[in-house]
Amino acid sequence: MSVPRHVSRRRFLAQSAAAGAMLAGTRVAGIPLGAWWEGAEDDLWRAAGPILARIAPPEFPARDVDVTAHGARGDGATDATSAFAAAIDACRGAGGGRVVVPEGRFLTGAIRLRSNVNLHLADGATIAFHPEAARYLPLVLTRFEGVELMNYSPFIYALDETNVAITGRGTLDGQADAQHWWIWRAGQAAARNRLVQMAVDAVPPERRVFGDGPSRLRPNFIQPYLCHNVLIEDLTIVNSPMWEVHPVLCTNVTVRGVTIRSHGPNNDGCDPESCRDVLIEKCTFDTGDDCIALKSGRNEDGCRLHTPIENVVIRDCDMRDGHGGVVIGSEISGGARNIFAEKCRMDSPHLDRVLRFKNNAARGGVIERVAMRDVTVGEVAEAIVAADFFYEEGRNGAFKPVLRDVDVRNVTSRKSRYAFLLRGFEESPIANVRVSDCTFDGVQSPDVLEGVRDLVLANVKINGRRRDERVSR
Repeated sequence: MSVPRHVSRRRFLAQSAAAGAMLAGTRVAGIPLGAWWEGAEDDLWRAAGPILARIAPPEFPARDVDVTAHGARGDGATDATSAFAAAIDACRGAGGGRVVVPEGRFLTGAIRLRSNVNLHLADGATIAFHPEAARYLPLVLTRFEGVELMNYSPFIYALDETNVAITGRGTLDGQADAQHWWIWRAGQAAARNRLVQMAVDAVPPERRVFGDGPSRLRPNFIQPYLCHNVLIEDLTIVNSPMWEVHPVLCTNVTVRGVTIRSHGPNNDGCDPESCRDVLIEKCTFDTGDDCIALKSGRNEDGCRLHTPIENVVIRDCDMRDGHGGVVIGSEISGGARNIFAEKCRMDSPHLDRVLRFKNNAARGGVIERVAMRDVTVGEVAEAIVAADFFYEEGRNGAFKPVLRDVDVRNVTSRKSRYAFLLRGFEESPIANVRVSDCTFDGVQSPDVLEGVRDLVLANVKINGRRRDERVSR
């Protein structure tokens, strides 16, 4: 089996910049924005087909390496860190295949995936991760809330690899709770502020060294970094330190059939960041933060890498608790474009929003060409469509946040506080949002619209009253 050469960091960034320039040139060449938008609801979804045609999960040789053959014991007490490393190295050395985790509870520290290796959890298998931070050394290149640094390894990590997967009906248990990992959040402000200032001062990522200290930054759970051909499928993930599935600077990513139940602080479900060609489907999210959050770097660091999250399809997912069902931001300085969500179901009094955008003047990213259709909502606590340019730093920044060209159609909901909660800047309004063929019942309060230009409603029923209008405020 031949393996395509993976994309280097420099090449990945260069290709993303070139694609952005080409897209920008195509959009505006000789076409007034208003005329372009009249047909945009059709144009947006036409782009989804070619994206899906490019996304294909990696394939692996028919070879199994049992982790127990390398010393792992599924007794929940014996450390299996060395056994996982040995099994992965043996599988890679033999030409690739599956590292199989059989039924049992396997205790381990950080797991480092390699090219052409599928970490496969059989039915009844659980990988439980040590609560001791020292088990996640040495430090690796990673991101914390959109900023690169050297920090504790994510629980499952891959760097610059091709064809990597985590599959199977087993469970990944981060063993995080109020005494382990989550407690770090209360004391992380000093380390977080120091990291953000390092990005402002253009300190190279390899010199942003964190890890142990009085103020520490939690690792993410699963993080393929600069990888090509990634598959995460059928797993159950519980008790994460913070973000659960966090591919960064990856291409051709499939997240399918994953169930996430984790209610700690910053427990986002799936957060692709600065990735291209991503499919998230048939997943269930019950989280302590956003269910799905699409990101592209924070402030100066996001601008330095200048790599958008782009070409993402989300479909047939269930969202329960969380801050938002489908969210873009707030670490969005590299921009977001060509985002599609369809045929999802959302319902919980503890789910705040359906479609949410977070940006501000410190981020300054361009979010454009976002489409949602055929989504069924029971209830959410706040709004169906929410956008906030006043998030966190708000106006305190040198950049102009941009949100434009959004299409929402055939979305129904039974209960929410607002239908629309849109807060842009007067000098940089939220622009060209089209909502059509939607029914929102049980809406408790009038819309909040600030800094909005051309919110177009077509056959939208709110509490039984049909609205067909174009709104600018």
